[in-house]
Amino acid sequence: MFELWNIFKKGIVSENPIFVLALSLCPALAVTTSTANALTMGLSVMFVITANNVSVSLIRKLVNPKVRVPVYITSIATIVTVVELLLKAYIPTLYKELGIYLSLIVVFAIILARAEVFASKNNVIRSFFDGFGMGCGFTLAMVLVGTIRELLGNGTILGHAVLGEWYQPALIMILPPGAFILIGYLVGASKMLNEYLEKKQQIKGNKA
Repeated sequence: MFELWNIFKKGIVSENPIFVLALSLCPALAVTTSTANALTMGLSVMFVITANNVSVSLIRKLVNPKVRVPVYITSIATIVTVVELLLKAYIPTLYKELGIYLSLIVVFAIILARAEVFASKNNVIRSFFDGFGMGCGFTLAMVLVGTIRELLGNGTILGHAVLGEWYQPALIMILPPGAFILIGYLVGASKMLNEYLEKKQQIKGNKA
């Protein structure tokens, strides 16, 4: 159980897809104009990466290594199609907001990377926790960026006014350059946090 917890938590902090690995930055720049959009995209990617990891782990011994990448992409595309149909049927407003970026989940580097690096070499349970952890890390990063951008750019969170009429929105925050600057600061903060946690772990190890 401790091993599974370590596999899960690395995707949230030490190997966060956006703040540490710097993968799939396109949606982090384009979709995070609001908390709702960021959360929807994050949950969609979480579902896709977890389901794809499980799928790849199940068929890993049946796939010829020479065609593994096309097989992985086909698996991802199938799962993404399911997500698109569900959003279109039940949450059409958010489906229109996300637009083409939903389809682009198929080529998100983090999903194919986890299939290649982890799921193709591990059993279903380990692959599930790896995908779920990476998905949670991606979602948390997206929501953090989206919340800060919406708050500073519109003075709202989830569409509800928070800062009041006195606040003059910083319009740059709802534009891609604002997202780029914000992510840069968050990457720096994430690096400092990881260094702090590593030092703390080393101190514990020396005391033991």
